[in-house]
Amino acid sequence: MLKYGYLLAALTLCCSFVLPARPGVLGPVREKNAGKITAGPGDGRINPTSIDPDKVFLLIDKSSYRLYLYEDTRLLKMYKVVFGSDDLSDKRMQGDKRTPEGTFHISMKRYDRRWSRFMLLDYPNAQSLARFNARKARGLLPAGAKPGNGIGIHGVRPGVQPAIDMRINWTDGCIGMKNADVNELFRIVKTGTPVVIRR
Repeated sequence: MLKYGYLLAALTLCCSFVLPARPGVLGPVREKNAGKITAGPGDGRINPTSIDPDKVFLLIDKSSYRLYLYEDTRLLKMYKVVFGSDDLSDKRMQGDKRTPEGTFHISMKRYDRRWSRFMLLDYPNAQSLARFNARKARGLLPAGAKPGNGIGIHGVRPGVQPAIDMRINWTDGCIGMKNADVNELFRIVKTGTPVVIRR
């Protein structure tokens, strides 16, 4: 757990963690983690019972449109994701459709009629509010601006799934995934799982 703590601290402070190459190919990850994958019809799905949820964290890289699932320092899988605005910068205020950056935690999980599964993040947290208030104090935001809330990781409505492969940003600031992927992730993470979002 000590090694895991140092890794998460490094991600939080500098976001300089070395990611795998970004071609979007999952083959090498699957081969290196064959013990984590369920035997079956070649669907590449992970067996949640082989993973320690206390060591799991998520790294979301907006530039590569990927969500990286880690158990301690071991990369288990990469998922394709999309965001809100095509402007991939940090969320500034409610309604801008941007996805926030920083270190968050999953604060709630639920089944959802629209999104298949929904994992709420604890945005805005103290760090997000500090950045929001600093921008507001410098006059960079309207006087009536609010930080927003309700940011989470979720699936897609029928017919929208191709947007994930095409990197079409369409959410209100959330992280959108294919339904099969979000359903798998939902079974692995728990309330309190750390989520680092970076650009």
